[in-house]
Amino acid sequence: MQAEAVGTLAVRRASERIDERELIRSAQHGDPEAFEQLVRSYDQNVLRMAFNLLHSQEDARDIYQEVFLRVYRNLPRFRFDCSFSTWLYRIVANLCLDQIRKRKVRKESSAAVETANGELDRLQFIPEHRADGDPQRQLMSAEVKTRINEVLDELTPRERIVFQMRHFQGMRLRAIGEALGVTEEAAKNCLFRATQKMRAALGDFV
Repeated sequence: MQAEAVGTLAVRRASERIDERELIRSAQHGDPEAFEQLVRSYDQNVLRMAFNLLHSQEDARDIYQEVFLRVYRNLPRFRFDCSFSTWLYRIVANLCLDQIRKRKVRKESSAAVETANGELDRLQFIPEHRADGDPQRQLMSAEVKTRINEVLDELTPRERIVFQMRHFQGMRLRAIGEALGVTEEAAKNCLFRATQKMRAALGDFV
């Protein structure tokens, strides 16, 4: 009975892949309804992935718009060398990487100015927490969250995005490698370095 269910699931997934290929081909030939259906199939995943990687609704919306603009422009050149989802998530990952790099440059420039002026807004580092519940536990949770965000900022852009794709998106290393255009082993090594840095920084909290 279980084997029959697995077989039925495999047939359904194969059918879905065929349907998506036909949808892509129609969109490639200028069918606007087919393209809209593709967008509807992936829009929430793209928006969720961008937000989880950037932690900014505004930046996530900007990435979302740019992703589907690039998909629209480049879809005629898509040749099914990989799955559509892999191709799509690679665009998302690359745009998020660029955004993270830009943030890093801006932060370093801002830090240099603050150091030169001798001014730094310490209020930005005070964690917010709700008044209800256990105040001590909430404060600890806020401190851990603050420390995690600080460590994420200190990671290289690639280490950060691999760490977030694995732990915040729940993506497998193979999928992460495909999305970033690297091998699974390279993604694994990158995740290991990021995890070691995170563990070292959170030593006081674990």
